[in-house]
Amino acid sequence: MRILSLLFLASSLAVAQQSAAPPACSLSQQKQFDFWLGDWDLTSPSDKPGEVVHSANSIKRILGGCIIQENFQTGDTSLIGTSVSVFEPVVGKWKQTWVDNQGSYLDFTGELKDGQMILSREATRPDGTKIMQRMVWKNITANELDWSWERSKDSGKTWEVVWPIHYKRK
Repeated sequence: MRILSLLFLASSLAVAQQSAAPPACSLSQQKQFDFWLGDWDLTSPSDKPGEVVHSANSIKRILGGCIIQENFQTGDTSLIGTSVSVFEPVVGKWKQTWVDNQGSYLDFTGELKDGQMILSREATRPDGTKIMQRMVWKNITANELDWSWERSKDSGKTWEVVWPIHYKRK
């Protein structure tokens, strides 16, 4: 009887292991933001002609590797912010939430398409008008990439680059 019980237990465990769900955050799409991981030196145009603003960004995986966390800071610390990004398998999109020392809370949704990661959102201005905003990661290589903050006043038909940043891996 003991042998029969042990055989039943062993076969039950084998079936349970075979039908177990895949490890959390193991979908290939959940690796699409891996190009962004690491420590980066950033440069962007200054409001003053001919000058450049230097910033830093550190991006890592947290919470069992399921979440991408960003920690951004301009060189003069006038803007310090953090974001968390996650791939949501049910909708097949990335979602990102950004908060910063200026009281901003921004939420984005998007995807990797044609070699560019594009996350966007609709915002309401203080006067009540709607505007589209997006972030675009492009020209991605192992050690450099370009990021831009863009806006559209015509529901996404045309886009204006507001803040271009060049990333170079430390």
